Amino acid sequence: MTEVTKVSSKGQIVIPYGIRKELGLDIGSNMVVSTANDLVILKKVTLPDPRKEFMELSRWGKEFARKKGLKQKDVEKLIHESRGIK
Repeated sequence: MTEVTKVSSKGQIVIPYGIRKELGLDIGSNMVVSTANDLVILKKVTLPDPRKEFMELSRWGKEFARKKGLKQKDVEKLIHESRGIK
């Protein structure tokens, strides 16, 4: 689908409804903007949820520590030592 749109005084463009619908773009959708000569490229992207990423990293760390036989106080001690905290 190809449509014509204009750039506003604020540098904004309207992505026509048909294209938004086709791509599943909603309010707050994340886009990457790039250029190639005189071509502007917009690509819909999905960013990971930081809370979910943290929870997965935390789960991985707990499992790793368990396999290594580390206890929470051992991990806390190592963190404090690496930060220079007594």
